[in-house]
Amino acid sequence: MLDGLRQFIADIVAPSADTDLSFDDTGYLLAATALLVHVVSLDGEPSAIEKRKLHSLIESRFKLDPGTADHLIASATRAEGEAVDLYHFTSVIMRSVNEEGRLRIIEMMWELVYADGQVSEFEDNVVWRAADLLGISSRDRIDLKRKVADQRQTASPADAPKAEDAAM
Repeated sequence: MLDGLRQFIADIVAPSADTDLSFDDTGYLLAATALLVHVVSLDGEPSAIEKRKLHSLIESRFKLDPGTADHLIASATRAEGEAVDLYHFTSVIMRSVNEEGRLRIIEMMWELVYADGQVSEFEDNVVWRAADLLGISSRDRIDLKRKVADQRQTASPADAPKAEDAAM
């Protein structure tokens, strides 16, 4: 848990010379997770659906076991709470992740935005700002938004949020 935070701080103080790392390298995990935590926290306490989706994305996209994902999310939640802006995280990601990986992070953000079935102006704006800071074009950002929205609409009824989950 603390190793991830140490690596995050080390990346800020002495960034790596290799600027084209693939999506599954670990140097940016805390920063990417903090962006995702920020998205689910925008409208107050994350709902049960948002928390499950966050854990699912972290485990599957970063290939982590549930315990490691829990530690990463806890560290990211602390880091996100102390950050004053998105640049704190996006700068680390820009130094560590190639364009394909940055696109996947924006896609993950959209998946979290759509997790509760409602997209607020604040959520839309944060994804727009993060995409801009990550060098993602408006066209790519909008294409990813449509892709995630279309996937949500074609998902089976079993994937739709339950009324009791939405209320949590």
